[in-house]
Amino acid sequence: MTDLVERLVPDELWVLFRRVVPPTEVKRPQGGGRRRAGDRETLAAIIFLATSGCTWRQLPPVFGPAWPTVYRRFAQWSRDRVWARLHRVILDELGSRGELDWSRCAIDSVSVRAAKGPLTGPNPTDRGKLGSKIHLITDRSGLPLSLGISGANMHDSLGLKPLVRGIPPIRSRRGPRRRRPAKLHADKGYDYDHLRKWLRERGIRHRIARKGIESSTRLGRHRWVVERTLSWLAGCRRLHRRYERKPEHFLGFVGIAAALICHRRLARRLRTELVARDVKADKSHR
Repeated sequence: MTDLVERLVPDELWVLFRRVVPPTEVKRPQGGGRRRAGDRETLAAIIFLATSGCTWRQLPPVFGPAWPTVYRRFAQWSRDRVWARLHRVILDELGSRGELDWSRCAIDSVSVRAAKGPLTGPNPTDRGKLGSKIHLITDRSGLPLSLGISGANMHDSLGLKPLVRGIPPIRSRRGPRRRRPAKLHADKGYDYDHLRKWLRERGIRHRIARKGIESSTRLGRHRWVVERTLSWLAGCRRLHRRYERKPEHFLGFVGIAAALICHRRLARRLRTELVARDVKADKSHR
């Protein structure tokens, strides 16, 4: 069980998670009662559920806490926006190491079927069946910077302003924090003059395909990264279909998927730094 927990929640991710998780409240100051389930084991169970797509009742008992405990902890952390804070902390670590490329960003969305709950609507591309939509902005390399959800019947263009405003101020390798890309790429779903004007007023150059004038083929040379990131989000099988009644729970799973994508890049950079440090140490000993 320890090996499984450490594989799902590596030490680097656990250190970052402890920076954003709320402190534990002691409900029995006098002591006694059952010991509280560990946060690391609970986080591993949540990540297992998100990546495997199983139901809450199908959680294996090897993690320790029972599924009602895992669900209550997930609901509490979703209300406290722990997943959004974890995503931002990982972005800060990437930005401080120069892993974020702000020269070109891309925006897009994807629809998934939904069983019930708010922020759902008839999907115009799926015969009017109930669904939700995930909106996303990525940097030039495909790392997710800003996320949002809506009903499937919401037009893509309505999500541009909230997503751009939702980019948090992220640390840079040099200089102040940054939250605005130099250029934003989008498909024909965002072809509106008022959006172009809004981007120009904020110093963001736009590259939006125009309906009936140009093809999206050339734009795809830079926009393919956001399509790839959407496929990475599909690696979180819990997002194949929305089962959560509460929108904050569905947004929580989207935030978990984005945090895992960014953490993979951070873990690779940390391994590179560790190898470089070992090589430098070997040369100094010689």
